[in-house]
Amino acid sequence: MNALAPHILSSRPSRTATPPLIPAEGVELATGRAHEICGPARRYLALLAAAACQGPVFWIAPSWCRVTPHPPGFSRWLDPGRITFVTPTRTEDVLWSLEETLRAGIVPLVVADLPTPPDLTPVRRLHLAAETGGAETGLPPVALLMTPEGAAPGIETRWSVTPACEAARPAWKIDRLRDRTKPPASWTVDATGRALPPA
Repeated sequence: MNALAPHILSSRPSRTATPPLIPAEGVELATGRAHEICGPARRYLALLAAAACQGPVFWIAPSWCRVTPHPPGFSRWLDPGRITFVTPTRTEDVLWSLEETLRAGIVPLVVADLPTPPDLTPVRRLHLAAETGGAETGLPPVALLMTPEGAAPGIETRWSVTPACEAARPAWKIDRLRDRTKPPASWTVDATGRALPPA
């Protein structure tokens, strides 16, 4: 059994095999993993992530979600034609759609607007699905879970985003709440994701 261990470990996809997705200054999203964004401006960071990657993006939200994306408003950051909107009608189909899209490995980013944080088992399944999709294509996808509270267990990183706008200065405050390799931190960015000096 010990003789097989190195082979088994080496066949597992590496989290550092591909560069991270960087949607904003200070925000690094490891590929092949699931990350969580919470806070009232969470969709802003998801939009920056979509703009930062190449290729199509899947944006999944339940059909009863009160906040729906407005594609023409995305044009400042990216071509809205790159985004495919998926609106499942059943709660269980939201995570199923996310998992299957990650497993297919055909898109670099999958965003899911979730009404409540998923449990640990579904999050682990998302990590495995993203790793599987990356093994198939060599381009591990990133999963972004947008939740109101920010309490999903087992996620790779957790970010909170809130508006920090002042007169003539659109801005957003980003808080790194959880990261397996970095301490918590906070900073403010502009509409393009560049860090701003303190006001």
